[in-house]
Amino acid sequence: MFSISDMSGFRIGNGFDVHAFKQGRDLIIGGVNIPFSYGLAGHSDADVLTHAIIDSILSPANIGDIGKMFPDTDPAFKNINSISLLEHAYKKIRQAGYKIINIDSVIICEKPKIAPYTMQMKNNLCKAMNNDLTPDNIGIKGKTTEKLGFTGRGEGIAVYTVSLLYKE
Repeated sequence: MFSISDMSGFRIGNGFDVHAFKQGRDLIIGGVNIPFSYGLAGHSDADVLTHAIIDSILSPANIGDIGKMFPDTDPAFKNINSISLLEHAYKKIRQAGYKIINIDSVIICEKPKIAPYTMQMKNNLCKAMNNDLTPDNIGIKGKTTEKLGFTGRGEGIAVYTVSLLYKE
């Protein structure tokens, strides 16, 4: 049994992101270019999974959020690969003394199917974080909303993420 004092170094963070579908762009999720008729609209590559993960690791380390660190008003981030943003955010949390224990994400969309790409996503995410995590420490699953809401109507993709960090 743990006491509160035993748990004092643990921090839980959550992240959420959503992007609308847009023609003429690649669909990038977790650094994977998924063959699909639409991409996602956004200032960067609109990698909805990676964006949610970035917020879920920055917040519990008290470093801010993706919008503060990589503002969409800055032309330097126009069409940038979001995996490179995760690399930078990960360096910041490590400099602050935090280690990621695990990450769990839900990608919400009717299409495309997510399962065929989850292992490649996990590998990309691990690599961006210096392989300090293994794919076993990252959960990624696709879920539908049974055709309800904007994701159900096929207008875009949403992601919820939870991360557990430990202050070393």
